[in-house]
Amino acid sequence: MVHLGAAAAVAIFSVSAVLGQSSSQAGNGASGGTTCGAGSKCPSNLPCCSQYGACGVGAYCLGGCDPQFSNTLDSCVPAPICNSEDYKLTSLDGITPNTQYLGDAKQANWVSSGTPLQAPDNDSIILTLSEDGASGSGTLLASTHYVWYGKVTAKLKTGRGAGVVSAFILLSDVKDEIDFEFVGADLQTAQSNFYFQGITNYNQEKNLTVSNGDTFNDWHTYEIDWQPEQLTWSVDGTIQRTLTKSSTFNKTDNQYHYPQTPARVELSLWPAGLEKNGAGTVAWAGGLIDWTAQDPKTNGYYYAMFQDVNVQCYSAPSGANVSGTNSYIYTDTNGVNSSIAVTNDDTILKSLLGTGTDMNKDYPNAKPSGTSSAAAAQSTVPSVPGLTGAGPGTDGTRGGGSTGNSGSGPGSSAGSAAGPASTGVGGFSQGGQKGGSSGASKSEVLMRGPMFGALVAFIGMLMM
Repeated sequence: MVHLGAAAAVAIFSVSAVLGQSSSQAGNGASGGTTCGAGSKCPSNLPCCSQYGACGVGAYCLGGCDPQFSNTLDSCVPAPICNSEDYKLTSLDGITPNTQYLGDAKQANWVSSGTPLQAPDNDSIILTLSEDGASGSGTLLASTHYVWYGKVTAKLKTGRGAGVVSAFILLSDVKDEIDFEFVGADLQTAQSNFYFQGITNYNQEKNLTVSNGDTFNDWHTYEIDWQPEQLTWSVDGTIQRTLTKSSTFNKTDNQYHYPQTPARVELSLWPAGLEKNGAGTVAWAGGLIDWTAQDPKTNGYYYAMFQDVNVQCYSAPSGANVSGTNSYIYTDTNGVNSSIAVTNDDTILKSLLGTGTDMNKDYPNAKPSGTSSAAAAQSTVPSVPGLTGAGPGTDGTRGGGSTGNSGSGPGSSAGSAAGPASTGVGGFSQGGQKGGSSGASKSEVLMRGPMFGALVAFIGMLMM
């Protein structure tokens, strides 16, 4: 996550948290939520540590659930195994809001937060970033299937403007990360970076050149070829960066600081240029966002467009613990290759009250039809994590201070967020929005400690 970034890419979980958190469950968080990180595991009643460093159930136990700081290793739900597929992003089919996804990767290809839109000419999905409302923290798509080594290619047009960041990254549950990030103030550059277990090292960032037009007006193809011993970043078919695992050996902890655990593909548009973000983050992003600029003035939002994501899965690394074909699990908290097992374990919760150790838990008096937003709204535990104003992943800020935002509040039902139609740049107009929700949030700084390093300023959480 390039500084704040890559994971930042996911930058946007402007989630509509379906559940409120009761004061009786208040924990370590400044806003009353129970936090998790180095030296602090989640309690048994809120066993799952989300990628944003907060404890809960339901979606906290699905994508992004960190086994290192969850109550037990099996608190997190097993992760759906890699699936080789060419995902054509030409409609909202296959995209499910994070308030509805229960872990069945056969029913959804992507989990969304914020406001994804379908382009009128049906050639792409539009990720939006608005000053407030459902996409006030941007928009994120995270793959339901994980990748444990593979070649992942994305065809996209970035957003533009100071403070506006687009991203295409791979992010694992223990914060291994491989990034492409695009700062909207520089339309000729793709930033590449990698992280091991969330340990920030900005010296690892490298700028790659985008030729033949620019990143906003022209379609370009970006590729991450991730193998057990080597990693490459390519732009439009040309390799521009190569990293070998052998070059990442750290003599201090005698480990290879190389991404090596199953990761989700994340596509995002997020607001780095907000006053509440760290000064270093704002500077890196080219300054504060101008909400009177052409794109938000014309459309009501900034936007990035994603047309296609191709995933080619590689075989599990040599010596891997393979006893099935359905899911990945962690067998210890070391967070390295040898910690992963490939199993036939189930990946699906019955409701957003479930956890990895109680996957059939349902809402009291639930109807046979299963999960509903109304039922979730009546729960007293946090079940859908989110963040606002910063990027997820390794680092919530790029130095110069940090202000991740998070909060909790009364639960509310989640669904599509309706918005006024407006003519957009390039001819598209804002139509039906999927997976969005809005609500107030409270500021809170969350910290996460890497396995062997100092605490890293993390992202905040938004829970409706």
